[in-house]
Amino acid sequence: MKKIQNAAKLYLHYVSVNIRCAMQYKASLLLTIMGQLLVSFSTFLGIHFMFMRFHSVKGYSYQEVIACFAIVLLQFSIAEMFARGFDMFSGIVRKGEFDRVLLRPRGLILQVLGAKFEITRVGRMLQAIVIFLYAFSHGVVDWTAMRVLTLLIMLVSGALLFAALFLIYASLCFFTLEGLEFMNVLTDGGREYGKYPIDVYGKRLLQFSTYAVPYALVQYYPLQYLLGRSGNVLYMLCPLGVGIFLLAAYGLWRVGLRHYTSCGS
Repeated sequence: MKKIQNAAKLYLHYVSVNIRCAMQYKASLLLTIMGQLLVSFSTFLGIHFMFMRFHSVKGYSYQEVIACFAIVLLQFSIAEMFARGFDMFSGIVRKGEFDRVLLRPRGLILQVLGAKFEITRVGRMLQAIVIFLYAFSHGVVDWTAMRVLTLLIMLVSGALLFAALFLIYASLCFFTLEGLEFMNVLTDGGREYGKYPIDVYGKRLLQFSTYAVPYALVQYYPLQYLLGRSGNVLYMLCPLGVGIFLLAAYGLWRVGLRHYTSCGS
């Protein structure tokens, strides 16, 4: 327990340092936050304009779709805020900075997580929360204790899923030294096509998102229960399956560590 408390205290110190650094340039910070908000807002406008022409998409109403969009955007924003260090990991390896990480008497993952806390993603998070509240204020969900719990599980598990994808990206850098751009298809791409319920894209993509990269476990299945489209309580527990994917990502990280060779500074 004491070890966990010390790790949490150290991580909070990392976060504090990152925030203080960002606050040194307040105008830049504010503009970056606004930029992040506007980028994701353009996606929302795309959904809005489409529903001005069509009343539904594969049976989903406007409020249901933007509720889905808000949840996925919030999941991704939380992951990017806390796990940004893994997204920048190729630079750490390429510059030889990972050697310093290895020499410190602290957990490697904790140090990489603490290397970058992306406070600018608060712009996306605020937008997601506003859209979220707007969607649910129109009675799209018949709230019960189970559905509140479903929503919380979706947010936490979704953030962990995207964090696992960032961890996989970092793990591959041990072998390539450079970041692999195709991983953006799974990270940023997952956020983009996650703005609609996954069954909109067809059966094959739903299968891929269930058994390969489990987006559907944190989006499609629990969303069916949340919106009252299915009474299957097991759908509420689907996001817990992300734990297996996270363990696999950690296993790849351990394999990468064993193959790490310093490239100098």
